[in-house]
Amino acid sequence: MSTLVSRTRARAVETLSLDATATRNALSAALVDALSGALADCAEDPGVRAVVLTHTGTTFCAGADLRDPPPLSASPERGDPRPPNTLVGLLRQIVELPKPVVARVTGHVRGGGLGLLAACDITAAATTATFAFTEVRIGVAPAVISLPVMPRADPRALARYYLTGERFGPAEAVRLGLLTAAADDVDEALAPVLDGLRRSSPQALAETKRLLTARVLETFDREAAALTALSARLFSSPEAREGMTAFLERRDAAWVV
Repeated sequence: MSTLVSRTRARAVETLSLDATATRNALSAALVDALSGALADCAEDPGVRAVVLTHTGTTFCAGADLRDPPPLSASPERGDPRPPNTLVGLLRQIVELPKPVVARVTGHVRGGGLGLLAACDITAAATTATFAFTEVRIGVAPAVISLPVMPRADPRALARYYLTGERFGPAEAVRLGLLTAAADDVDEALAPVLDGLRRSSPQALAETKRLLTARVLETFDREAAALTALSARLFSSPEAREGMTAFLERRDAAWVV
């Protein structure tokens, strides 16, 4: 079992912890593959009633790993395997999982990490957590992660944070619709949630989740191909190369005024 995602279980709730602290749990090809495999196991295991997605270290997820990014989508002409071992596939896998996925956040969330958060069904964060859509700072757009984000977040507020890359806190994340709850003690806040899930029938949870995610999945069906193409085009652009180099070198990009 990969150490990139550690697993524990308590009373039918499987906790999956992103455990790549050296890269601040950035979404590398290996981490996406490991998380996808763990979620697939949970989907097939009748002993799992719900999944908690959390993290080790001070960052829930720093976004895409710029040194080892996951594929955005499968390329059949190259013989690539079918998603969910791609970013689009992973996000859809969380949305489609027949069991509730609860995000537990006690650290920072950036870029693609907000895609993970939006794909989850219930989300809670500690009041010390911070959030930012940082894509515009490196010359790209929050394209693929918009598949779960835009159907669930307030569009006017989202415009500000998409366009500026500003950081915002948990209270604002609740207002945007990205978080269900923010609390000083996130485990205390989640205790009644997990108790409720344990008291609910597996069949009822699966069908109720299907009702709740129908519009999100419609967005995947309608827009995934176009947003994947947009992301690929931007990541291969000269501005993105400059933005990513500047980020890795810890300097301002050339366009900063």
